[in-house]
Amino acid sequence: MNFDTIITRRDTGSIKWDRRPELDPFWVADMDFTSPGCILEAVQERVSHGVLGYAHAHDGVTEAVLEYLKSRHGANVTENSLIHLGGLVPALSLAARGFVKPGENLMICTPVYYPFLHVGNDAKCETISVPHVEIDGTWTFDWEEMEKQVSAKTKLFILCNPQNPLGRNFTKEEIIRVAEFCHRHDLLLVSDEIHCDLVFNEDTQPFYSALHLPEKLRQKLIVLQAPSKTYNIAGMGYAFAVIENPDTRKTFCDARGHTLAEINCLSFFAAEAAYKHGEPWRQELLAYLKKNRDTVIDFVRSELPAGCTIPNIEATYLALVDTREAKIRHPAQVIEKHSKVWVNDGTAFGAPGQFRFNYGCPHSRVLEGLEKIKVALHSSK
Repeated sequence: MNFDTIITRRDTGSIKWDRRPELDPFWVADMDFTSPGCILEAVQERVSHGVLGYAHAHDGVTEAVLEYLKSRHGANVTENSLIHLGGLVPALSLAARGFVKPGENLMICTPVYYPFLHVGNDAKCETISVPHVEIDGTWTFDWEEMEKQVSAKTKLFILCNPQNPLGRNFTKEEIIRVAEFCHRHDLLLVSDEIHCDLVFNEDTQPFYSALHLPEKLRQKLIVLQAPSKTYNIAGMGYAFAVIENPDTRKTFCDARGHTLAEINCLSFFAAEAAYKHGEPWRQELLAYLKKNRDTVIDFVRSELPAGCTIPNIEATYLALVDTREAKIRHPAQVIEKHSKVWVNDGTAFGAPGQFRFNYGCPHSRVLEGLEKIKVALHSSK
């Protein structure tokens, strides 16, 4: 795969490129790379059948997901515990609606992917946001503040690991401590692990899925994963949940009601191909994204105005840049105004004074975007 190839995406119905075509997009989390050939071939073969009616998960995709969980995560998941979904954001909403009643609350840690901040609205419940803290240059959980904020009304904790937008690959010890916190306060733990196959430091710190938690800590657990971010097939709309506890699984499924659409018939075949045949492509992607990641970190620390900071990034293809010490209060607006570049405003993630930059694109595009951002931020000084 030649990840340096520039692919024109204008006028393809792309949210990223066509929603605001006057801007140069480095925002929403999809990549500007073609998906692996094995996926494209599988979808084309399915389309060639000619009938695109209602679908359910065929044996091939179920087998592929279960084998992936075993080989990649060392988790022996039963078919009964597997729930196929049309996306992970609806699953977050299902969890909130199924397990939190009006007058109760759920807990998240910020900054975080913005739907986490709003799924409580679907359940008509309150959301408690506890900011992550930086200790010795590494972002982690504010354990003391979590204990202060939790109450008898708190029913659910939503975890983002790997963390978007901070880029953390949380350690085994951190995840176990989160689960112990939930167990102690009788909270359902929902672990969104959509970026789990985009971890850069696995040679020294393997990704620790909540699927590995001790049995007593898995009794109130929902694990959410998807091939969408890794293989750039978010538009296919496929994800899955693993829920071992049958009562928890029933409550989650019952919350669906008639609110979710049928899963795209092509997405099952895309997911099957990704998990069966996509690993060589994934390894190439990781090597390429590491180079982009290093470029972004070095550029922010050496070329942007003094006071702009960026954390060490261990996972994802997203970078959160903090401009508060540089006295740039609204960086996304400044960047759009001066350079016509679209980045995510950190305010949406619970991170005002920061912006999120998507480096899942050809290296030349990364450099082009960074240079434009540099001009904009220096112009604001």
